[in-house]
Amino acid sequence: MARAIASNALTIGIVVLLALASVVAWGRSEYAGTGPLEEAICLQVPSGASMTSVSTDLAARGAISNPTIFRIGADYTERADQLKAGSYLLPVGVSMEHILDAVTVSGPPSCGTDVNLQIGVNVARMIVRELDPANQEQIELARVDVGADAAPIDDGMLLESAIAGETVTLGSLMESPSTRYRVTLAEGVTSWQVVAALKSVEFLSGEIAEVPAEGYLAPDSYETTRGGDRTAILARMEEKQRAILSELWQVREPGLPVETPEEALTLASIVEKETGVAGERELVSSVFVNRLEKGMRLQTDPTVIYGITEGKGVLGRGLRRSELDRATPYNTYVIQGLPPTPIANPGRNAIFAALNPSESDYLFFVADGTGGHAFATTLREHNLNVKKWREIEAQRANQ
Repeated sequence: MARAIASNALTIGIVVLLALASVVAWGRSEYAGTGPLEEAICLQVPSGASMTSVSTDLAARGAISNPTIFRIGADYTERADQLKAGSYLLPVGVSMEHILDAVTVSGPPSCGTDVNLQIGVNVARMIVRELDPANQEQIELARVDVGADAAPIDDGMLLESAIAGETVTLGSLMESPSTRYRVTLAEGVTSWQVVAALKSVEFLSGEIAEVPAEGYLAPDSYETTRGGDRTAILARMEEKQRAILSELWQVREPGLPVETPEEALTLASIVEKETGVAGERELVSSVFVNRLEKGMRLQTDPTVIYGITEGKGVLGRGLRRSELDRATPYNTYVIQGLPPTPIANPGRNAIFAALNPSESDYLFFVADGTGGHAFATTLREHNLNVKKWREIEAQRANQ
């Protein structure tokens, strides 16, 4: 009798163990296997959220099949208390395992709102974009001009949120923990323009004691945070520009008529302002290098304009004859050589062009009507090119 009882108990134990093994295997398959999500979504994890609330939200949105298994997986891997607030892109069929990785250890949020302060030569604006999870494309929600002459930013502006699937206010997006912030400088902006734009947005903090030296802010995109310090952002821009200048100075063409990195930066700023065509930079640089070597005046309009505006905005009109004749430290129709400082913040490519100009005999260039320039070695050729350009201008004025 005892032997029969023992045998039955053993059989039942084996059955229970097999059942438990089967449950564990099923749970593991549910946790690591392809999930039920049929359409990509952005998962919002609020600050202070719990694994229970997140798992409930995931189940309600059809991203996981069983919230209990998700929580068990978090407990087993000791990540139940490691949630990171933010917005995360969850692709079709994502597993519970990958979702847990995304919201605990995978780094910065991969979905959400992007606020980009774009500082351009003619305008500075704050652009708000959101990632549409369905097609994984950035959708522009708002474009707001900023600066001294712009209207205050209206936080109550209503926007159609791709993530929330409803109408939200600009202010609510700006305050969301999933919102990322950037400051982007275009090539050729002045330091005054950069400072004015940084001061005009409320998502940054801190006072700026003085405008940084012209030319020493590297055009690029800089990640920041809500409440990021303005002076710290400027310091990063300056550090990067000095590093670029130091690097490129080491690989400069020998024998150039610029004696210091500072002079190279000044020449680069003129090249930057004279052409927006990438393939022309080295050729434009060669014109100015050739003129410097021959002792000719540079005769470049952007320097004259800088002498008038001091970099504080855009002139917005053509130069007058009296301005071309007026003596200022920046009027290269009057002074010999380079102006005393850069006239804008040049990008890396313009600095490279200033230090590695093309080999040419060109001494002149003028716009050719295509966005580029016509180059000439003699004044006669140049005058013919100027005549063609005047004809193009006249035709455009009559259209």
